[in-house]
Amino acid sequence: QVQLVESGGGLVQAGGSLTLSCVASGMAFNRAAMGWFRQAPGKERAFVAAITGIFTSGTPVANSVRGRFTISRDNAKNTVYLQMDKLTPEDTAVYYCAGRGESWPSPDSSTYDYWGEGTQVTVSA
Repeated sequence: QVQLVESGGGLVQAGGSLTLSCVASGMAFNRAAMGWFRQAPGKERAFVAAITGIFTSGTPVANSVRGRFTISRDNAKNTVYLQMDKLTPEDTAVYYCAGRGESWPSPDSSTYDYWGEGTQVTVSA
């Protein structure tokens, strides 16, 4: 059974930083593309960033977070990270980790097979 468990969310002031982690189990992690998505209150789930599995390359990032957020992975730890810097109140959302059975890092949430429960990030002004 595949499990994705996020951690690292919390309350931070505008301009601050947080690092989210997502530990995966029950899947061929190093082959899987992994992504981060977020959902703000009253809005649809939106793509944040994704990272390739071992057979392809690329780390697509949403325009809204480019230059502030960085996605990375540690295959030895089955973990994907999202480093978030220069946070703004507009970044407030529940952040979800997602994994897919293919290596290509898709920005389309419908292409992901596995999802975590989410972690809340709240940025105060």
